[in-house]
Amino acid sequence: MIVRRGTPDDAPRALEIWRDAVDATHGFLTSEDRAEIDAMVAAWLPTVDLWIIDEAGRPVGFLVMDGEMIDALFVDPAVHGRGYGTALLDHALELSPRATVDASEQASNALAFYEARGFVRTGRSETDPQGRPYPLIHLKYPGTR
Repeated sequence: MIVRRGTPDDAPRALEIWRDAVDATHGFLTSEDRAEIDAMVAAWLPTVDLWIIDEAGRPVGFLVMDGEMIDALFVDPAVHGRGYGTALLDHALELSPRATVDASEQASNALAFYEARGFVRTGRSETDPQGRPYPLIHLKYPGTR
């Protein structure tokens, strides 16, 4: 599996992936919050450096890094369990061997994904960055692989 640098043309597909993944794993979001977050992500994705993983030439997952922070790592739920998320995470750790990430405590898969790959909990926030009642678990990769 090859992770490639995204282009502006990848942003619409990344948004589709984000929407499908959030719909599959974030059922706890209110419809109002879901719509607000969607608008934020739609405006944000075209402005960031995307890393893309493809299946048969079609993007199926993406990664966004902000320094050592994994800002976003999402995979199309149609291909969950095929190693795309792990490949994106491996790429993140190549970019930043001591990467950090905030995982939703309520998401059905995030914590288990990161902890199974060696991330350790470093803290917890009661709310998301916008103050909504969605707790986050702060995680860090402990060092070199």
